Amino acid sequence: MSDSWQDDAPDNGEPDIGEPDDGPRPRHLLRRLAIAVLVLAIPAGGLVWLFQDDLFHPFGDARACEGSDAPLSGAFGAGGAPLPGDASDVHYYTQGGHTELSFVSSRIPAFLHTAGFVPDDASPFDESYLDDHYALGEDDTELPRGLCGTGVRGPVLTYGSTATTIMVERSPFTTDRFRAPARAIVTYDAP
Repeated sequence: MSDSWQDDAPDNGEPDIGEPDDGPRPRHLLRRLAIAVLVLAIPAGGLVWLFQDDLFHPFGDARACEGSDAPLSGAFGAGGAPLPGDASDVHYYTQGGHTELSFVSSRIPAFLHTAGFVPDDASPFDESYLDDHYALGEDDTELPRGLCGTGVRGPVLTYGSTATTIMVERSPFTTDRFRAPARAIVTYDAP
């Protein structure tokens, strides 16, 4: 004697409709696969969104501008100077050994001395050390091609040599001060 309802069911020679013959049907398998992909895609998409700044910049460096082909070295320019300690809003673009670097700092005079643009005992506003008064009107902005971020605002003073140049925002109110803080754009070729 059996307790099963199947024992009492009449056998008419047809296969049972309620039981699969060879395992799960393809329709059920596709549904399960779609649910599994969806369950995995949601966290993966969340991680991409969370770390998008690190994922979509060259070298994983948020300071690097699109198209850069080399990471920024620790020292740069004529004197191999490091970035000023208070440098902010740093962006750079490198292409074929040429680098353009933009940053904001309140320590521009010290940076000019350290980088070798101006001798230690000289004023950064001494005409003999200026390369040129860059023709950029007051509050006009300019950003070199390829460099991302904010451009320098006029008026601008330039310093440099054949290998390295720097543009620095000068105060619009006086000729013997930089903006506080000032944006600088350094352009140089890697050694």
